[in-house]
Amino acid sequence: MSAKKSTKRRCGFVALVGAPNAGKSTLLNAMVGTKISIVTHKVQTTRARVRGIALEGRAQIIFVDTPGIFTPKKRLERAMVAAAWSAIDDAEETVVLYDAGRGGLDSDTRLIVEGLKRRGKQAILALNKVDAVKREKLLALAAEFEAMGVFARIFMISALKGDGMDALRDYLAERMPPGPWHYPEDQVSDMPMRLIAAEVTREKLFLRLHQELPYSLTVETEDWQEFDNGGVRIAQVVFVGRDSHKGICLGKGGATIKAVREAAQQDLAEMMERDVHLFLHVKVRGNWSEDSAHYRDWGLDFEA
Repeated sequence: MSAKKSTKRRCGFVALVGAPNAGKSTLLNAMVGTKISIVTHKVQTTRARVRGIALEGRAQIIFVDTPGIFTPKKRLERAMVAAAWSAIDDAEETVVLYDAGRGGLDSDTRLIVEGLKRRGKQAILALNKVDAVKREKLLALAAEFEAMGVFARIFMISALKGDGMDALRDYLAERMPPGPWHYPEDQVSDMPMRLIAAEVTREKLFLRLHQELPYSLTVETEDWQEFDNGGVRIAQVVFVGRDSHKGICLGKGGATIKAVREAAQQDLAEMMERDVHLFLHVKVRGNWSEDSAHYRDWGLDFEA
């Protein structure tokens, strides 16, 4: 009996994993039906484990969008990869996303497959961006993944266009164990809104800054004031590592940070369906990535 027809409630966790920039955040947003996780063309955008909550019939599916899995070098990278593997260990199901448009299997995806084998874990493969790939290549790619012996099912999807998403969502709903829902039916994430707001601003900085700088900054919501008319005033700080980075963030005459503020403010107003007044300040803090408080906010292990 499908999850749609079942009268019993189901609930479980699904880890979304893959190499950096495979499309995990786009898939999460599509599954939930609203923007929760930031999406850019740059790799390793997701730092925190972002939970998105979707309903399919009587099933509540809690998706965990993880940082990309790759070979880490720095403390923050080690914490991000550790969080991804922890999500796999804790989830009822794991969906591995792979960008079908890539030339062939990359080392990061092979790393994931090897890790699944070591854990004795079966996973679901979602070949993403299939709308841009010829059928012959897709079939060959699917056969290569199937031969690895860790994938129980293979789905061909386009997270951006929505192709194949219904079939994947139905399958996951049926795989959720019987049990009460963990969250109210109108809740779409368990991330604090202050953190979501900071992530939206960080997304706009990633999209605006085309050098390595985005990986050397973070955003923190310092103040949040609710008004009687329903509006909200949000004050955020953009922390960068060097004085030269501050100048790049601000732009000539403050043009860059102004554009970032306007774009983030518009996104937040649409997400929250209320007037948003966003204020951004850029500060230099060279060791922000060694501050354990940021790791706690992101749900990461500082000692990983």
